[in-house]
Amino acid sequence: MNELTRWIALDGAVNVRDLGGLPTIDGRTTRFGRVMRSDNLQGLTDADVQRLVGELKLRDVVDLRSSAEVELEGPGPLTRVPEVSIHHLTLFPEGGRHTDVEADTPAQDADPVEGTAAGAGNGPDGRARPRIEGDRVLPWQTRNEERAEIRVLGFYYAYLLDRPDSVLAALRVPAYGDGSALVHCAAGKDRTGVVCALALSVAGVARDAIVADYAATGERMEAILARLRASDTYRDDLDSRPADSHLPRPEYMDHFLQMLETRDDGPLGWLARNGWTPEDSAALRSRLLD
Repeated sequence: MNELTRWIALDGAVNVRDLGGLPTIDGRTTRFGRVMRSDNLQGLTDADVQRLVGELKLRDVVDLRSSAEVELEGPGPLTRVPEVSIHHLTLFPEGGRHTDVEADTPAQDADPVEGTAAGAGNGPDGRARPRIEGDRVLPWQTRNEERAEIRVLGFYYAYLLDRPDSVLAALRVPAYGDGSALVHCAAGKDRTGVVCALALSVAGVARDAIVADYAATGERMEAILARLRASDTYRDDLDSRPADSHLPRPEYMDHFLQMLETRDDGPLGWLARNGWTPEDSAALRSRLLD
């Protein structure tokens, strides 16, 4: 696996990499140019769009952000590109057209330790602005290592419990699409990390390679946080937490996959119980494997 070829340098996103070149348990490798993962795409430049769409043949974007995030951030550059289809598939339960269930509570009622609501207030039209649930959007870790792991794994498993429909739909986009697909959320770490880990598991990628791919986001964490702090949507939550509380720790993804083995007979067992078919697996593998 050549790490240098996996990273994709763009001006308007800092955590973009290809899922190609990863080893499988049967000695194969994943294909380049099929699935990419990324942080927020709002800042893409014209040159970035040209590279993604023209050079890298991007045709499908899986946007895992909540409806509140999408509305607060506004249309991104790729929404104006006719060759690209945007698939908005939030991993949160939603309590209305614009807000997450947890964010329906006024911001002043949020628990100052266990929950924050960002982006609150009224817009220029007088309508209440949507709010994000900062802890779910950008899960942070406590100073207590054992409690931190339980906290993060709880968020990750909640994605599966709350929105199995979105998880399966997100995996079917690259399985049945043409060209390349890109999966992203805000940081490209947690929600994106879970969906990409499941996709790689279907392809038979070795667990240590899945964990290493998840942890690779840590190399770009400082730049990711700087970008998100420039957005009103995420700034308040990030400013209230130490930067190292957002680092992707390898043991978290390793233990998340082990949790699936224990509870659900592995990622494929969980997927099958929620409607994933052998045909879906075959389609995704044929796209991802040499």
